[in-house]
Amino acid sequence: MLGRMTSEPEQQIGVGSPDAFQRLWTPHRMAYIQGENKPTGPGQDGCPFCTIPAKSDEDGLVLARGEQVYAVLNLYPYTGGHLMVVPYRHLADYTELNEAETAELGLLTKRAMAALRAASGAQGFNIGMNQGTVAGAGIAAHLHQHVVPRWGGDTNFMPVVGHTRVLPQLLADTRAMIAAAWPAD
Repeated sequence: MLGRMTSEPEQQIGVGSPDAFQRLWTPHRMAYIQGENKPTGPGQDGCPFCTIPAKSDEDGLVLARGEQVYAVLNLYPYTGGHLMVVPYRHLADYTELNEAETAELGLLTKRAMAALRAASGAQGFNIGMNQGTVAGAGIAAHLHQHVVPRWGGDTNFMPVVGHTRVLPQLLADTRAMIAAAWPAD
């Protein structure tokens, strides 16, 4: 039963009745929760990381393209500027990368950090990849490395208590800002 704290006897609150809670509705997250566009097998069918490179930078939220890997904003970010570095080749495990892919993944990660510092004043980063579904990979079939910018005090009550992330900027605007700050080759 949901209700507000009061000295009055507890009352049953029905559907749609007001209570003491503020709500932020994020229906766009249902696509992620329900696994929309997640590849289900070993092939490339339906893999968003395989289809993004064919889109324009703006439509695909691509920040930079290398020969082996590219950088793209995360559609479901933890913080503003949360991006991923992704190999073009459809593979699941870090050990499957060849030497050129491994080197360029590292290089674009460094450039992503520099761009995020220049564009948003990021003070730190969480960088990593989840290998396999049991390790938390949302799209386990296609390797991707997360670059999550951090700032002092950026963990607040919203994600901790409300299980909601507040992003101050539209993804298209974030993409343009970071792309403009991306270091030259």
